[in-house]
Order: sequence, then C-alpha cells, then structure tokens
Amino acid sequence: MTTSTEPSTKALFGITGLDDILGGGLTRNRLYLLEGDPGTGKTTIALQFLLAGAEAGEVGLYITLSETKQELCDNATSHGWSLDKHLAVFELVPPESLFEESQQQSLLYSSDLELGESTRAILQAVKERKPDRIVLDSLSEIRLLAGGSLRYRRQILALKHYFAVQGATVLMLDDLTADVMDKAVHSVAQGVVRLEELTPEYGAERRRLRIAKYRGQRYRGGYHDFTIATGGAQVFPRLVSLEHKTAFARTQRASGIGALDALLGGGIEQGSSTLILGPAGAGKSLLAIQYVLAAVARGERAAMFVFDEELGILLDRTREMGIHLEALRDQGLLFLEQVDAAELSPGEFAHQVRRCVDTHAVKTVVIDSLNGYQAAMPQENALILHIHELLQYLNRQGAATFLTVAQHGLVGSMTSPVDLTYLADTVVLMRYFEARGQVRRAISVVKKRMGSHEDTIREYAIGSSGLTIGAPLTHFQGVLRGVPVYLGDATELGPAAD
Repeated sequence: MTTSTEPSTKALFGITGLDDILGGGLTRNRLYLLEGDPGTGKTTIALQFLLAGAEAGEVGLYITLSETKQELCDNATSHGWSLDKHLAVFELVPPESLFEESQQQSLLYSSDLELGESTRAILQAVKERKPDRIVLDSLSEIRLLAGGSLRYRRQILALKHYFAVQGATVLMLDDLTADVMDKAVHSVAQGVVRLEELTPEYGAERRRLRIAKYRGQRYRGGYHDFTIATGGAQVFPRLVSLEHKTAFARTQRASGIGALDALLGGGIEQGSSTLILGPAGAGKSLLAIQYVLAAVARGERAAMFVFDEELGILLDRTREMGIHLEALRDQGLLFLEQVDAAELSPGEFAHQVRRCVDTHAVKTVVIDSLNGYQAAMPQENALILHIHELLQYLNRQGAATFLTVAQHGLVGSMTSPVDLTYLADTVVLMRYFEARGQVRRAISVVKKRMGSHEDTIREYAIGSSGLTIGAPLTHFQGVLRGVPVYLGDATELGPAAD
C-alpha cells in the first residue's frame, strides 16, 4: 500500500507489516483501541509501539492496571528489551488499606471510590511525565469499576479529551473479559485493531489481525496473519498482486532437455505458472528441478520451497543423479527452504516467497507441493484465493513458477485434492502405464496459454543420470487410462529412447 503522507507525521508501531496495513502508522494525538482475547499479543505489540517511539526520541508511558511492573519487565526481557532505559511504567494497584476491615464502608460503593482514585492517579502520572505515547492496559479494569455502560463511556470520553489536550497518541488495550458486547470505545476511538488466535486441530496456534475501523485513513482490509517470536510480533500483510506490477521481457526458457522443450513448444515463458500433475513417485519434483538447473546455468537464481520431502533425502537422491543442489545452495544460486506445514500460516509462507523474490531477484520458483500447502491451512476456505494472489504476484515479477500436485491413485482414474488447472498457464501431466508386464511412465502437456505445444504423449524414464524423455508414443492407445493397447510391431516396444 502506498501513501502520500510522510512517515514522520505518523506514529509508527515499529512493526513493518502492521505499519504497512495502517497506511504508514497512526495519526498522532488520537486515541486507538487494540483489542483481543488474553494471549493474542496485545502487550507485546503495545510495548513495540512505545519502543518505536523511544527510538524516535519520544517519551513513552505504560499504564498498567492488570499486570505488575515486574511482570511487564519480565515479558520485555524475554524479547531482549529493556524498559527502564526507554520508557516509564506506571503501575496502578489498589491501595493495601482496601483489605483492612477499618477501611470497609457501606454508604458508598467501593467501585465509586476506586474509579475516582484510579482516574486521578492516571491523570497525575500523565501530567508529571508529559508523554508523547501512552498505553493504557487494560480497559476491562475500568469497565468493571465503572459498573455501567453509561458511566464507562463518560469515563473514556473524559480520558480521551484529557489526553488530547496533552498532545499524546494513546493506545488502549482491551482483553474482552468483561463485556464483549460493549462497543462504547469503538465509537470513541479513532481506530480499532482486532487481534485473534485460532487453534487448529493439529499444529501450532494461528494468530491474525484486522483493522475494524480507522477514521479518515485508507488501510488494507481483511485478515492478516501474524506471529509472536523472540524479538516481538511480525505481521504479514495480505498479499494483493495488483500492487506489484513490474515490466519484463516475456521470453521462453528452455529446460536443457531437447525432447521436453519440444513437448512444450520451445520452453516455459517467464512470468508464467506451470502446474505439474501426477501420482506419487512419478518424478514431478525432478522435472521441476530440471528447470532450476537450467535457470542456474543461465546465471539466474532459483528458489525451492519443499513441503513434503525431507530436505536431506532430497539432497541425497539428487546427488546420486549427479545433481548437486547443496553446492548450488552454498554458492547462493539456489535458495532451498524446508517448510513445516504444521507451524506455518499461509500469510507467513507468502511473505517468505515474496521476500526471497524481492531480495534476491529470484526468477524461478518451485513449490513442492501444493498438497503440503493445503495442509498448512486445513480449516481455510480461501485456498484458491491464496494461491491465485501468490501466482499472480510471481507472474508480475517475471518469475517462472512451478507447482507440483500429487494426485490420489497410481494408475487409471485419479483425482486431485485441489483443482488449479484453470489458474496455471501450463499444465503438465505425468502418468504411470502398464506395458508387457512393466510399469512405465508417460508425460504430456494438456494446456499452455502462451504459444503452441505438442499434443503427443511421450514416454520418459528416471535413471542414474536423471530424467530421460523419449519419442512420442504413436503406437499406443489409452496410455492415460493406465492400461493402453499397443497397435504397432512388437519389436518396437522397447525402453524409452534417449
């Protein structure tokens, strides 16, 4: 997202992805709400907000009503932060006299006294420190002390006007434990950021956020994945491919195997996507690797994101074919990443791919396989949209993308876990078939948007030297069904030609 506002006029969170979603940060001298259930990351993001201000020379004040100062400092220490050197922490706790019998009264509700005392303590702390940024944690305590929606709203309005006079940018935290239906602060706040935590049936928890409201400012809508690790929160903005158009020459790229290039009408175009379909063990990964090797031979960089196969096994079996992927990785020509589908959200994966392409000018990308990508989002209903935006983004960067999909079954009729044939620019089909008591392999191109391609079916073999593709199977009928009928001379039924 682009914005005409200079960054210096906004209060940055210090979290690149979140600042991008907000169109450059928060408008200064306004009140904002950061809400979410306990454990969603509100405190971590709030601390990063104050620390970003401290780095810019601004005074920060953290007012805590629920956590102790020591708990807050311990939380910061776990991320490698030191609060004492950067900002002030004001711990607002009930006076010890409230537990003494002599101080108990019955003419006034204790909440009436506590709310007034708490408010005066907050105002005094702000007056003494004159902060540029304030975090108030949390609104649940004030809501409980107010006792009613009307009084609670008036209290928030009073605080808002006081903070505005002081010229402070305020971030109020709400853990939604008191009354989740109370939207009083939503109407008062300039903007509302909502944090959510999802727990899949298997794997790590998933966190996401969305901007529920932001007055007078364009922002990136929808849900955005984020994670919390040592060092703070990382936000991965939802990928919008239309924002990333680049100019490039759409030239053909050969694979280095003459028969394969002939099958594809000369090669694969830059800025296009190729879907490789086939059963397990058919050689889909090896076919994609052939284009990786060809890209490196041209002096380009390539990237492989491996979901299914253990990286060590991949390196070992390709090394036996004379393909040294590890050496290419060590030279910085190939970026090889193992992706754990159970630990990675779709937004984080898209961010990894984008960072690799943008930072290292990668022109060939392999995602192996989409079955693993689908496993990364078992409860997502927008898999097709995620993949569509990622493919469109890579196409607009001039990258040739290869995606593999393992179909269910081995021979005959097979199904795919997800149908992406209409999204891909080229579709390559790999098949097993039986001939004279042997299991053999066949390859064909069933779709190619740009340029012509062969409509033949060729036999191929996988050996110690890698992939070998032979002549078209003109004497067979029914190869794609798995059990073909041979129509030629029996003496012609030999191994795949080189």
